[in-house]
Formats: sequence, structure tokens, C-alpha cells
Amino acid sequence: MSDELKAGKVVRIGEGVTLILGDCREYLHLKVDAVVTDPPYGIGYIHGGGGKGKHTRRNVRAIIGDNAPFDPAPWLSFPVVVMFGADHFAQRVPEGRWLVWDKLAGMQSFDNFSDVEIAWLNQKGASRIFPFLWKGICQQGDNAGGRVHPSQKPVPVMAWLMEQADVPHGATVLDPYMGSGTTGIACIRTGRKFIGIERDPEYFETACNRIRRELEAGTFDFAAQPASVSQQPLL
Repeated sequence: MSDELKAGKVVRIGEGVTLILGDCREYLHLKVDAVVTDPPYGIGYIHGGGGKGKHTRRNVRAIIGDNAPFDPAPWLSFPVVVMFGADHFAQRVPEGRWLVWDKLAGMQSFDNFSDVEIAWLNQKGASRIFPFLWKGICQQGDNAGGRVHPSQKPVPVMAWLMEQADVPHGATVLDPYMGSGTTGIACIRTGRKFIGIERDPEYFETACNRIRRELEAGTFDFAAQPASVSQQPLL
């Protein structure tokens, strides 16, 4: 066992899931098939005079990195990239296509928050919309355990992103801003391997627990899936 494993920085849960507590920028060397993520992009922070500001989110802990504009550049060299929130940094990504999650699934607007969330995919083609009701107390499903992260997404939404990006079953998906681990759960349910990285120790522990419960409910046989380019040592 390596020193990193002993220190608890890397946790391997089953054969196809690896979770890392640390700064994702230290792991840009990883060879994976796709990056699918919801990075912090500064919307929880308002700059004020004298360089000061305040977080606008209430009753939640601040997300690490959400106090500054997001730079997607380190991730643009990966073969497949899907990033939520890219409408906030659209000028920093090359031409691709947009994947829109309709959070109201056709319902009328009822509050002052956005009815959609938008992801960028580094593939040219038609933009698509996925209706899945999951806003405030109105939730179509996938709400077991409640909301444990301020920017948590439903599992079906993350699975839809991977299908739109043609990420094959058996491929390895990296989420460098793992949060509560929803991308990992989507990978488990759809037969994909997963590497998740998170800097916040509390959210990391939450992700570990959620993913363990998912695997205990019915561990996926990753070894039976087709080989992917990422089948090589992790570190």
C-alpha cells in the first residue's frame, strides 16, 4: 500500500471506482476516456468595493473555488469533456454544443432562480434539452437521502450527459470536482468506471458514503465491460 493510500488521500471502492481527496490540478496526467463535471464557476460570490465580497448562497457552506471565475483550460485537452455552467465562461471554451437540463420539465416558472442549467460538450452537433423535474420541493425522483450539496445534480441528468457525449460503457470517467459523488453513481448505474476528485474533506466523505451505498445495492461488474484507453495504472 502506498503512502498516499495510507494517508487516506486515495480510496478505491470496488474494482471500478477510485476517489481522491485533493487538488484536481495535481492529477492532470491521468489517462481517462472522458471528463464529466460541474465545476465551481464563481456564481456564489459577489465582488464588492475594496476587493471584498460576500457569498450569496444561504444556509450552505461555501464551495471551494466558487469565489473566482473558473478557468476550463486545464481540462480542454481531454478527449471528451462535458462541463456544467459553461454558459458562465463560454468565451473560454472552443466551439462545441450545448446540453440543457430543463429543471421544470415544462412547468411554469415559480421563483427567481434559473429554470435551466447548461452544460458544454466539446463535440460539434445539435444542442439538446433534457426535461427532468428537480427544482426546490418539486422533484421528479432521485431524491433519496435529500440534497447534500448546494449544486447537487440528479443521477439521471449526469447519465444523460454521458449518453449525449457517446461515452462508451466500460469507459473511465473523471469528475475533477466531484462534490457529493453524483457523477460516480451515474457511472455505476450505467456500467462505466469512475475517478472522482474533491478538495473539501466533508463533501469527500459524503461522496464516499453515497458511492459505497450504491455499490452495496448491487455492485457493477466492471471487469466484464469492453476495454478502454484508460486501463492503466492510476498513479
